[in-house]
Amino acid sequence: MAWLPKSRKARRRLAIVAAAGIVLAVAAGLVFYALGDSVSLFMTPTQAAKAHPKLGRTIELGGLVQAGSVAHHPDGSVEFVVTDTVASDKVIYKGELPDLFREGQGVVTKGSFKPGGVFEAVQVLAKHDETYMPRELEKALKENGEWRGQGAPPPRYQPSAASPANYGKESPKP
Repeated sequence: MAWLPKSRKARRRLAIVAAAGIVLAVAAGLVFYALGDSVSLFMTPTQAAKAHPKLGRTIELGGLVQAGSVAHHPDGSVEFVVTDTVASDKVIYKGELPDLFREGQGVVTKGSFKPGGVFEAVQVLAKHDETYMPRELEKALKENGEWRGQGAPPPRYQPSAASPANYGKESPKP
């Protein structure tokens, strides 16, 4: 036992620190295990298609409500399609939709995928004004190169001299 300190006091301190470390590691492991299924991941339809979340795993699926996809059923359920312009997922929700829920608008749904690839939502959140977009959705659209809102990269074409961006400026001399 050449690696242990020679002092009895130092060996006792080392044993206490080692025991505290083991207790903390076990406690952290138990906390992460307990929280594992309660954490709700945000995904766009493209990210969900790549990740293939387990059936029944609670996630948040966000995107735009595809135009013409909303269907109300007699049993009170609503069916619509959430898209991020690259991929789409069919969503079924039983309950009352938010007042601001509209086709072509941003939406975040919380629920899980069921067999057949249908997303069964337990909660639907709609944007609250014309400029609102969930941060996660905005980030995902920017990563996919589909972002067209504020802070979007400039268009790849060169504006003409008659474009609104050049009003009041002198035109180039030939």
